[in-house]
Amino acid sequence: MSYEFFASVYDILTENVDYEKTADRIDVLFGREIKEKGCLLDLGCGTGTLSFLLEKKGFDVIGIDKSEDMLSKAFEKKSEIGSDVLFLCQDLTELDLFGTAASAVCVLDTVNHIESASKICEFFRRVSLFLEMNGLFLLDINTPYKHSEILADNTFVYDADSVYCVWQNSYDKNARRTDIDLDFFIKDGETYFRESESFSEYEYSAESIIEILEQNGFTVLKQFDGYGEKAPNDKTERLLLLAQKTDLITEGEIK
Repeated sequence: MSYEFFASVYDILTENVDYEKTADRIDVLFGREIKEKGCLLDLGCGTGTLSFLLEKKGFDVIGIDKSEDMLSKAFEKKSEIGSDVLFLCQDLTELDLFGTAASAVCVLDTVNHIESASKICEFFRRVSLFLEMNGLFLLDINTPYKHSEILADNTFVYDADSVYCVWQNSYDKNARRTDIDLDFFIKDGETYFRESESFSEYEYSAESIIEILEQNGFTVLKQFDGYGEKAPNDKTERLLLLAQKTDLITEGEIK
């Protein structure tokens, strides 16, 4: 998916996402484990909203996303606010940096957009390679419960002043995949024009994600039900994992 049109309305459709709360939670969790903030990787940064908030928290942020369209919006914001966030256009499974970072985040179900466990393994290995020893990695996933019970075969409607969006899901239990079709209706004078985009999210269990993390030098320190303090349960929709790099992964091990 190119996100060509989706990027232009992404911020409007995610107005209900509490980015400030997310940034606050990241700051608190990292602050419990590290004394100096240093360089932070925002993996799957989209239009950069979270990157800029984390910069305000004192992190030196590198935002990385494979969508040129999303990053174009991030660069526009960067120019407007005078930010120092560095944005890079890279596929997360091919992450390549000149140095290492102290921490990394990958939130808002970015991992669910990766289509196989083997590619997630490639991604986590790259993260491990470019994290300092004892560096922290915070990530979240939409749980199997959310895929089967919340996203499922449901349709959602978003009605904003400038865009009307119909979000239709098709859940394939055997493939463990939710196909998502978005239809946008944008008012132009007295008429509307329509744009459509489609993509998929893939279902992964907590156990499988933790296993892949451990295979790539990470130890999971904490698990949370979303961005609060509660432990996950069988109806958790968004699982938050705080991991730490505890073993070395060398570039020669990257396949």
